[in-house]
Amino acid sequence: MIAAFLKLIRWPNLVFIILTQLLFYYCVYIPLFGLNEYVKLVWLIIASIFIAAAGYIINDYFDLNIDQVNKPERNVFVRSVNRRWAIIWHFIFSLIGIGATLAAVGLHKWYLVLANIIVVLLLWFYSTSFKRQVLIGNLVISLLTAWTVLIVFFAFTNPQHAFVADPASVKFFRIAFLYGGFAFVISLVREAIKDMEDIDGDARYGCKTLPIVFGLKTTKIYTLVWMVVLTAALLILQLYILQFGWWIAVLYSILLVVLPLFFTTSKLIKASSLPDFSYLSRLTKLIMFTGILSMIFFRIYF
Repeated sequence: MIAAFLKLIRWPNLVFIILTQLLFYYCVYIPLFGLNEYVKLVWLIIASIFIAAAGYIINDYFDLNIDQVNKPERNVFVRSVNRRWAIIWHFIFSLIGIGATLAAVGLHKWYLVLANIIVVLLLWFYSTSFKRQVLIGNLVISLLTAWTVLIVFFAFTNPQHAFVADPASVKFFRIAFLYGGFAFVISLVREAIKDMEDIDGDARYGCKTLPIVFGLKTTKIYTLVWMVVLTAALLILQLYILQFGWWIAVLYSILLVVLPLFFTTSKLIKASSLPDFSYLSRLTKLIMFTGILSMIFFRIYF
């Protein structure tokens, strides 16, 4: 039962959220500001993982039939977890997440509590309707992936300071939206690839995802455009970073982010079967991981 529940809440993804927020805090925030507000960070991480876990639970709850076609090995409701309890756990986890947000930022940053309430609602509506509509579900998930980084920025600084002559705040703002933008675009790519991977089950149960409505060829072109945009942006960024002498960081980014993007692009052009798209989905997740891991270099060079 414990193993099934951990599978239901996608524990590797939760670990990835924890790692992302820890890296952003310790490798970017602390070197810039020299402050250690670890209690706030702990509450913020608790909020993020409980809200995410609640989202995974409700997603599997509403996707029972589709997952029995697309990913029969992943769905645990039929074998181990009672669906009624899943709804209860969803609400409990969501409430813990919102409460932890309040504990992290207090009432003076009420807008972040409201933002995480909106996140909970978006995850609910994503599971019930958004994911079955063209692009809307993909945009929602990509925005929420970026929010994993951006909420740390908003929680630990006053956003207004990013637009005044405060060098640390300006850098913090730029780095936060750099990684938020990276997370957003790579998530758009991965969600489109997952739509191509899940086309059979989605089509059987009336979903209107991009490959179902416009076909695999159009979806590939859409995905390739985003991959080219992301690769070009990363290459321009490396040229900018070179002026600071961050040679190791540039080498890391080229070898472990840019070149894998080139490789994924070439594989996507030829992809046609479910195993192909499954492989590409794992590749994009790995690229997201190596991209986020590059935060380590800010700790080294700041």
